[in-house]
Amino acid sequence: MFKNVTIYRIAPGWAATLEEMEAALDAARFQPCGATQDKSVGWVEPRGEAHGPLVESVAGQRILKLQIETKGVPGSVVRKKAQEEADHIEATTGRKPGKKETKALREDALLALLPQAFARQMNVWVWIDLDNGWLVTDASSQGKLDEVVTALVRAFDGLAITLLQTAVTPQTAMTQWLSATTPDEWPGGFAVERECELKSGDEEKSVVKFTRHNLATDEVRKHITEGKLPTRLALSWEGRIGFVLTESLQLKKISFLEGVFDGRPDEGENGFDADVALSTGELQKLLPELVEALGGEMAFGAAAPDTAAPAAMPMAEPALAEGGDDDGPPF
Repeated sequence: MFKNVTIYRIAPGWAATLEEMEAALDAARFQPCGATQDKSVGWVEPRGEAHGPLVESVAGQRILKLQIETKGVPGSVVRKKAQEEADHIEATTGRKPGKKETKALREDALLALLPQAFARQMNVWVWIDLDNGWLVTDASSQGKLDEVVTALVRAFDGLAITLLQTAVTPQTAMTQWLSATTPDEWPGGFAVERECELKSGDEEKSVVKFTRHNLATDEVRKHITEGKLPTRLALSWEGRIGFVLTESLQLKKISFLEGVFDGRPDEGENGFDADVALSTGELQKLLPELVEALGGEMAFGAAAPDTAAPAAMPMAEPALAEGGDDDGPPF
């Protein structure tokens, strides 16, 4: 389910029962694309059982699944068909279509070709933790994030969410951790692993990537002193979860390490419940500690911290200046 994590804070005061959530999502249940439709978005059963619940509650956690279906026709094919029609018009009337008519011909060509296009389906998982006021999604791109946020806000009356913001930006914290000379300078429970990406802020926008590389070296620290800042950094927490932290506070490439799923039931209904319970349980421990390592959470709706904060800023004195896709088994 969650190979990536983006964390939203739910505005205080919002709550809904399972029955209310189910009724709201049922009104936006997924329907496949029509013959001339290029995209359809709707909710599907998290367990994959036809006509099953659209909201699953496991160990007090709400699990939802948004499905996005798209149908695309290569632009070159659309242009070719439109050009054939334009050539026919010119040959039969002696008149060459203008820009406006050419645009209309391309739109008509797309509509004619869409019924023949293959549909591609993608799923986005959503985890709602009402006790902690979190909404978590595994969307791996900004486009999918926009789709899931739009679908949620449309479905649930009164729901307001905002990206979780921390007092210290991930980039500032990652810079400090990579500049550390000993592991004792890393935040408790976390370890810097063997992957990172550094990017310069000058006109050249030069990028240095390290993969399967010891990062506690003078080479890495030299890049940082030269002005390159981390945009991605591989971390592990308590030897239980590995992930890549990004400058926008997303967790990528999440993996549950050896021992976390020991004793898990076989696939099936019990396997789904076990996966959700174990995974959300681990993430419920990791996320608060990550927020604490980033200086604590800012108030709901507060301006984002300054992403250009100096690397030398002490973690204890954060500045509060200006503001996936896996369709396999759960987690």
